[in-house]
Amino acid sequence: MKTVLVPTDFNLESVQIIDALIHDQPQETFKIVFIHAFKISDSMNDMLMLTRRSRDYENISDEFYQSLNNYKNIYQNRLNVGIEYFYGSTVATFKNFIENLEVDCIAYPKDYNFKPINKLSIDPKYLTERAGCKVLVLDTANIPAQENLIDTRIEEKQLHTASA
Repeated sequence: MKTVLVPTDFNLESVQIIDALIHDQPQETFKIVFIHAFKISDSMNDMLMLTRRSRDYENISDEFYQSLNNYKNIYQNRLNVGIEYFYGSTVATFKNFIENLEVDCIAYPKDYNFKPINKLSIDPKYLTERAGCKVLVLDTANIPAQENLIDTRIEEKQLHTASA
């Protein structure tokens, strides 16, 4: 199973990276971790209050969660999906973060555009470009639709009757 880190602002378009990964590597199974990076505040009160982390999950819409669940159902045995937050702004801290998650690569959509979800959000590109981890840039706009092939098998009994 390949672990892929996907920086996101939790918009619905960002989950399309799943289709791009499956299309790009059709035989692979994936653990996809969607992340958003935050700068650690200089305020002592913010640093002491751990409840801030649970509040960060309020930035994720129900539609985003539902979309992830839909993908889990579609790609049942090939996909495991999670959401994490990275708190920090140094490459060394980020390297520890991706090492802890055992990340194989980082995936961005070709048209990636950073959008902060609050005042402490930071663009992860600075960190991901310097972390020494493989970075994939995938086109999420031109993914062919999955084919629904019709089962055209002929039963053996019918085959004998047709050939007689």
